[in-house]
Amino acid sequence: MARHSKSPRRLVADARLYLWTLRHSHSVVDNSRSCCETLTLYPQPAGGGGPLRIVFTGGPGRYVPGGAPLGSGDVGYIRGASLNLHEPGAVRALLDVALARGWQPEVRRMVEIDGWSLLEAAAAARAGTAVPADPKDRHR
Repeated sequence: MARHSKSPRRLVADARLYLWTLRHSHSVVDNSRSCCETLTLYPQPAGGGGPLRIVFTGGPGRYVPGGAPLGSGDVGYIRGASLNLHEPGAVRALLDVALARGWQPEVRRMVEIDGWSLLEAAAAARAGTAVPADPKDRHR
């Protein structure tokens, strides 16, 4: 039986259970349509902490497709790091980077993070490589 695409998925990280969802949305800014992927992680048990919302909004040098020819859930830099947000390993990598940068799942408030600030480190962790130390070496 196939999983319903809108149902939360389970992820266990460091002995803590999270439910996570991925949503695609659109906005119009300056007569230009923009796509957005929002990954939300909910620490469990419910009420045990506030959700983490990781948002990827399309922009210059970035892609956030709504499907073909690129896959649903794909986000990345045109010339650089990318992830598929439907993959539990990609979600875990983003969670690990957010935790390393100070997100505290036990705090009972929603936190929203710009996903682009986490992408390179998460993609590097998934690939087993290091992130370039010099920002000008990124996105080539």
